[in-house]
Amino acid sequence: MGFLKILFVFIFCSFPWPTIQTDLETYIVHVESPESLITTQSSLTDLDSYYLSFLPKTTTAISSSGNEEAASMIYSYHNVMKGFAARLTSEHVKEMEKKHGFVSAQKQRILSLDTTHTPSFLGLQQNMGVWKDSNYGKGVIIGVIDTGIIPDHPSFSDVGMPPPPAKWKGVCESNFINKCNNKLIGARSYKRGSGSPIDGNGHGTHTASTAAGAFVKGANVYGNANGTAVGVAPLAHIAIYKVCNSDGCSDSDILAAMDSAIDDGVDILSVSLGGRSVPFYADSIAIGAYSATERGILVSCSAGNSGPLHATAGNTAPWILTVGASTLDRKIKATVKLGNGEEFEGESAYRPKISNSTFFTLFDAAKNAKDQSETPYCRPGSLTDPAIRGKIVLCLAFGGVGNIDKGQVVKDAGGVGMIIINRPYYGVTKSADAHVLPALDVSAADGLRIRAYTNSTLNPVATITFQGTIIGDKNAPIVAGFSSRGPSRASPGILKPDIIGPGVNILAAWPTSVDDNKNTKSTFNIISGTSMSCPHLSGVAALLKSAHPDWSPAVIKSAIMTTADTLNLASSPILDERLLPADIYAIGAGHVNPSRANDPGLVYDTPFEEYVPYFCGLNYTNPQVGKLLKRKVNCSDVESIPEAQLNYPSFSISGLGSTPQTYTRTVTNVGDAKSSYKVRIASPKGVVVKVKPSKLNFSMLNQKLTYQVTFSKTTNSSKPGVVEGFLKWNSNRHSVRSPIAVVLALAT
Repeated sequence: MGFLKILFVFIFCSFPWPTIQTDLETYIVHVESPESLITTQSSLTDLDSYYLSFLPKTTTAISSSGNEEAASMIYSYHNVMKGFAARLTSEHVKEMEKKHGFVSAQKQRILSLDTTHTPSFLGLQQNMGVWKDSNYGKGVIIGVIDTGIIPDHPSFSDVGMPPPPAKWKGVCESNFINKCNNKLIGARSYKRGSGSPIDGNGHGTHTASTAAGAFVKGANVYGNANGTAVGVAPLAHIAIYKVCNSDGCSDSDILAAMDSAIDDGVDILSVSLGGRSVPFYADSIAIGAYSATERGILVSCSAGNSGPLHATAGNTAPWILTVGASTLDRKIKATVKLGNGEEFEGESAYRPKISNSTFFTLFDAAKNAKDQSETPYCRPGSLTDPAIRGKIVLCLAFGGVGNIDKGQVVKDAGGVGMIIINRPYYGVTKSADAHVLPALDVSAADGLRIRAYTNSTLNPVATITFQGTIIGDKNAPIVAGFSSRGPSRASPGILKPDIIGPGVNILAAWPTSVDDNKNTKSTFNIISGTSMSCPHLSGVAALLKSAHPDWSPAVIKSAIMTTADTLNLASSPILDERLLPADIYAIGAGHVNPSRANDPGLVYDTPFEEYVPYFCGLNYTNPQVGKLLKRKVNCSDVESIPEAQLNYPSFSISGLGSTPQTYTRTVTNVGDAKSSYKVRIASPKGVVVKVKPSKLNFSMLNQKLTYQVTFSKTTNSSKPGVVEGFLKWNSNRHSVRSPIAVVLALAT
């Protein structure tokens, strides 16, 4: 396939065009594949001409900047879909709808951006185990679709890096060509990238270094989390595709970046961004990821930060690795001690130069606030009370203001410290931010007690002390309160998220110093989100691809899922933010275990030919299926399958009533050539799970065997609801686990 062309405004005639007083907007236009064109390298010009034929030729419009603009094409897509992105008005779209071959046009969506200790926490150790087996990800190319990168950061040094593989066809844009090296081998920027791959946000630098950053000694923030920073796959190459700015990321740019990445030759795509769940045929990340996966590229995506509410997970297509977030066994501890002797533990990356245990008066920003939507959240301009000077201010989390920005507001108002009170549903999840003044983040429960004390006395006082890095939390990993949960809205019969990984208070590379250390390029920051867990899994996938070059994206994903941990460091079930056992929609298959994933025994490969009957089984129309497949499909000629029949490493059974449901799975032997596996079943409550056969005997590598699973509701289980269990295939050396979620139907 050819490279993506950016097509500029073209002029059809020299005489003035009629003007439409409507704003131009960016649309993503799907068209039918032109039957007369075979889209090889030689026909890309013809394909572009075909796309151009859809554009209206007779009108201009007034752009948002007030200038006259012609309808114009922004991107011509060659890999991810049949179609293009263009600047159009609604009238232009109506005109295009009349043309033969037109399928649909939708306005582009703006999507949101959704370490020193994590490799150790994940069991990665130098010169042994999966790092040794995979040679640290050597030879694998990770494409990072994000906010860009700071190339001069030591995390992107190429000391000890080999040159990129011969298959690499990517580029470093002309203004960036001298910034690339054997670590950072590609850098492209799209419309929202403002013409440069330089990261003005920090998000992309952080995620890229998490996935594949080089070893950097002495990484820390205010001396906290001090150690050697390193990415999960430190010898993997990085290619950056900048599609986001501080306002978000447009899906026309994301599609263009994926289109480029496929041609460039990446092996893994790391996508730490997303939006609300929509059907796959209307989801640009899903559409682009489908084409990438078809070409052998594993796509790892963040699940989103809308937890702990159920059915909030995004990026839930079965061909995507959907990643939720959890904690490390490291805390960056700070403590607030009240005048009555009570102490509450929080987290903070602030470290005072001189330890100070002086008590200061507390000031509750929410008390007597004139504007309850502004002042309690310490929004800029809201703290006008002169009484704040010299006090520690209580601020509520969120309210459209970041924690560090709240601290600046408090500092500007004369405050000497800050206590941020988290939202109730975040539970024990806390942020260790690099604050500009003494501050910490506490839970909502502790915040209530602090506020109760503040209201109980005429002169409430407190002191904040900083204990720094504490390692050894036996409850880790804990699911982050913000981590989006399943079930998938777009396809409830596929269990999502697939996996969880480290995403809370992650230290990684940052463009600037957050602790006023201006004498170094070795700058780091500690941030949280599923955006942080996604590149951890991208790095793990790179290690597996390096160790097993012949593994498909589905096989890599299966290996990660079936070997995941479901117990924490205390050997108890993984907990959620309430410190209760996390449900299956929070953890999916469990927490990633890279060492076990490198030797999974059996894997579930998902043949691409299964997706056509899967799409038809979702009751998509023929044009909707065609948008994903880039060709015409007639579902009446296809024997559709239910979602749960897809050869997936987990089971999600919807609406189990009086009629049993039976599905098949096929496993491939990648463990010992001669091996025997017996099934072990933990049936969900009120459900009987039967597996035939109960024993699988393999005689060679890559041999495939099929088994059948029947789910039946027991007679006494009349209550609707979700129940969970698992099935495991055990040999003398391997355990291959598939989680099971069952939604029980209401008894009739």
